[in-house]
Amino acid sequence: MTQTINKSALFNASCFALITTAFTFSIRAGILPQLGAEFNLSNEQLGFINSMWFLGFPISMILGGLLYHKVGPANIMRIAFVMHTLGILLTIFAGGYTTLLLSTLFIGFGNGCTEAACNPLIADMYTGVKMNKMLNRFHMWFPGGIVVGSLISKFMTDFGASWQIQMWILMIPTVIYAVLFFGKAFPKPQVSEATSIPMNLKAMISPLFIFLFVAMAFTAITEFGTTQWANVVLNSSGASGMLLLALTTGVMAVGRYFGGPLVAKLGQTGVLLAGAIVATIGIYMFSTVTGPMAYVAAIIFGLGVCYFWPVMIGATAQRAPLTGALGMSIIGGVGMFSNFIFNPITGRWIDSARIANEKLGLTGDALELATGQETLQKMMMFPAILIVLFTVFYFWQRGKNPDIAGAAH
Repeated sequence: MTQTINKSALFNASCFALITTAFTFSIRAGILPQLGAEFNLSNEQLGFINSMWFLGFPISMILGGLLYHKVGPANIMRIAFVMHTLGILLTIFAGGYTTLLLSTLFIGFGNGCTEAACNPLIADMYTGVKMNKMLNRFHMWFPGGIVVGSLISKFMTDFGASWQIQMWILMIPTVIYAVLFFGKAFPKPQVSEATSIPMNLKAMISPLFIFLFVAMAFTAITEFGTTQWANVVLNSSGASGMLLLALTTGVMAVGRYFGGPLVAKLGQTGVLLAGAIVATIGIYMFSTVTGPMAYVAAIIFGLGVCYFWPVMIGATAQRAPLTGALGMSIIGGVGMFSNFIFNPITGRWIDSARIANEKLGLTGDALELATGQETLQKMMMFPAILIVLFTVFYFWQRGKNPDIAGAAH
């Protein structure tokens, strides 16, 4: 007898899995200063620890995409649970730099499994405008979870809670998603050809998919490269780095909740181009303003990067449907891999800028502020490149309805 697909339960479980991913991002960002102090780590070493999060993510995403139709999303989420649990426990009982690298890699594996399973799962449960709406609402829980995780980390740190206790918090959503997924039936793919790996690979050798591949690298660097380092880079601007992170991601969560109607009105290409312009303005403000204006910059930046991830995944699902679960995993994977490459580079930018500013005689908050602003000015080139790319994309795809390309989907 065929089991009924409980879309609501599957969607809610997916959301809790993404909240786990968000907590691993925000709480780990919040405890970076504590880890650096306890284990005597440089910013470059902290960058390498961060980069393991971004390395494990794409590896498991791509493997999950390749195996999605063989092993099924239920088994991929079981692997996610094991990886999350291992990563959290190894972090809590870490003995130094090497253990932190390994534990963060495991957590990244778990996060990638979540994306590899849940994106095609949602794309197979819904179609057209409803699919865009539900993908945005699913991805709402990444910034939404970051808001909650950032506030938890800030208040626990302010009250003297150790970083180990903060890491235990990650087990709460981990256990919840495992319980919600347990025993549920999962939907079948809506495009039968999308289950064929040779067909997926053939569909990826197209100008459209290659464009999305390149653009995704820059959208992910713009979003994560700024938010991951908020606590380190922005704390000396006269505002709280973790509150800036919470505000940025809070704006993103609200924006994604209402993303369906906006994408329906402006189209995927219009939303992406507008986002690149607004994100550039936001990072420019971060690199120049201080005090309360930093919170205004956070709102503008949050609006800019808000729709990048879900709309890029949605564009892949609708405009290149034959790439299937593998195509969505590849697109998400390249976003994370680009951050694996750039996190240590960002850490190096911070370290070298600090040395240069020390030579100029700066000390204390003035030194940290100048260092942070100089780093952010370099990071502004990423959304600037996106303005060019998405202007091309806008005119290239003008008049083409993605629902036609993905009608069978």
